[in-house]
Amino acid sequence: MEEFLGDYKRTVYCGDVTEAMIGQELTVMGWVAKQRNLGSLIFADLRDRAGILQVVFDSTVLSQEDYAKAESIRTEFVIAAKGKLRIRESINDKIKTGKVELLVDEFKLLSQANTTPFFIGDASANVNEALKLKYRYLDLRNSSLQQKLMIRSRVAKSIRDYLTECGFLEIETPFLGRSTPEGARDYLVPSRVHPGTFYALPQSPQLYKQLLMISGFDRYFQIARCFRDEDLRANRQPEFTQVDLEMSFVDSERDVMDIAEGMIKKIFSEYKGLKLDYAFPVMTYAEAMDRFGSDKPDTRFGLEIKNITELVDGCEFKAFADNCTKGKSVRAINAEGFASMLSRKEIDRLVELAKTYKAKGLAYGIMKEEGFNCSFAKFLTEKQIDNIIKKMNIKVGDVLFVCADTDETVFAALGALRLALAEKGNLIDKNRFDFLWIVDFPMFEWDEERNRYVAKHHPFTSPKTEDIPLIATDPAAVRAKAYDLVINGEEAGGGSIRIHSKELQQTVFNALGFSDADIKERFGFFVEAFNYGTPPHGGLAFGLDRLIMQLTDTDNIKDVIAFPKVQNASDLMTDAPNIVEDKQLDELEIALKNGNN
Repeated sequence: MEEFLGDYKRTVYCGDVTEAMIGQELTVMGWVAKQRNLGSLIFADLRDRAGILQVVFDSTVLSQEDYAKAESIRTEFVIAAKGKLRIRESINDKIKTGKVELLVDEFKLLSQANTTPFFIGDASANVNEALKLKYRYLDLRNSSLQQKLMIRSRVAKSIRDYLTECGFLEIETPFLGRSTPEGARDYLVPSRVHPGTFYALPQSPQLYKQLLMISGFDRYFQIARCFRDEDLRANRQPEFTQVDLEMSFVDSERDVMDIAEGMIKKIFSEYKGLKLDYAFPVMTYAEAMDRFGSDKPDTRFGLEIKNITELVDGCEFKAFADNCTKGKSVRAINAEGFASMLSRKEIDRLVELAKTYKAKGLAYGIMKEEGFNCSFAKFLTEKQIDNIIKKMNIKVGDVLFVCADTDETVFAALGALRLALAEKGNLIDKNRFDFLWIVDFPMFEWDEERNRYVAKHHPFTSPKTEDIPLIATDPAAVRAKAYDLVINGEEAGGGSIRIHSKELQQTVFNALGFSDADIKERFGFFVEAFNYGTPPHGGLAFGLDRLIMQLTDTDNIKDVIAFPKVQNASDLMTDAPNIVEDKQLDELEIALKNGNN
């Protein structure tokens, strides 16, 4: 029979019991992780969020009724136990409370439990993920997940403390707002009071936080929930958390970057023990793409990309010669020492990998003792081959990979190849953290589908002052006052200095092909606010989930979110999304296309 707590008050968490408490009367509460019945003695490991403590039920101490109750205890039963702490006869070095145990003199059985669908403990790592997500509340009893979520809680507090000390105010912005479909796909919420109209859940608090600067709050932050209806991957969820901040009276990227960098140094010092007493390096977008084929390069290893276009210009190899014009290039990676690591089948797989990034293929060559063996040598002069070998520093045992296509395709293909080679060659030091600012992003990028320029970040990003004249004549050359912080090849966060001039904002809208009607329809309330005095301002947002992934050494975002979604954005535990009652649809004046709910 399950009991109530009554006058029982917990005095300490199981995992916080120490040898200094020996001889004290303690009350602990938790779940039974396992139990061993030796006849006159029953040993049980009691688990709570702080850890495990061994509790002992002794038939010579407990009443016959209470000992019989103790014999009924099974795994995952919830109990509260009172008793005196003593030294264990057999020490368990695997747990921090392994030198002590609680001799129970009375206890209550608070809740019984059915047999769980999988074992709660380290062995559950091998359990099918779908099953664990269906019973997420059970999986969350595992200490590894609990530790990650407790770190997340403490990191959030550290962030709040830091930003508050820097003069930022925590202000909440709405969940229900207006859809501005320029970025990712919105999650829409129908309005009952205004039939046929919809709110949108925020992809970010971008417009609101800029309005807060216009309102005069000067420095704002929020640990904000955000929503994007886009495809999931290992580091992306449809609902996620941002550390969002904005500050007024700044016009330099460095002003915002310094605040953000200080925050990152604080939490990585506190939770990873890193001594980050240096300024994070800064790299331009153009350099990152040229050297690494990515605007979020992993700089923990080499395998850098080099441009060999000039060396093959005018050669007889058509695949190279046709890509020596503007907007196209021939670039290569020297995989030093990889000849012994890559079989022909593995090289073929790397070629196929490049094709998934729209490359037509990869040319490659292997430097052997007898010379450079490559498929394209017969189309190049001996001097051209020698120049390539010299520029790429090719030695015996090296494998050269060459991609020729549009710059965009070459960067994407070789950037992916670089990462695949690093994994194959075990080149990444998993204990190392590289922090890197990427700056001077393009302001605009051409969208083939829309047949116009779109904002690389968002339409409120300020262009570099010296590039403003280029907006009308050469939009592709305009650089933005934007910055991303990259940690170990992952975008940790990014932001920009914002436009605070009505005239410049209008110029940018025009460059994006927005008509006056478009501007009024999408951003009317925001543009109107610019008429009443707007301070120079800028901001940044970090992905909290991704930061916690870095801090807890996991590559799966589900590990740092209490109740995550799966690949198709569904929740296996609650079976969401799901159908709703016809009455609810009627209230919203919504009819489904197929007529079935």
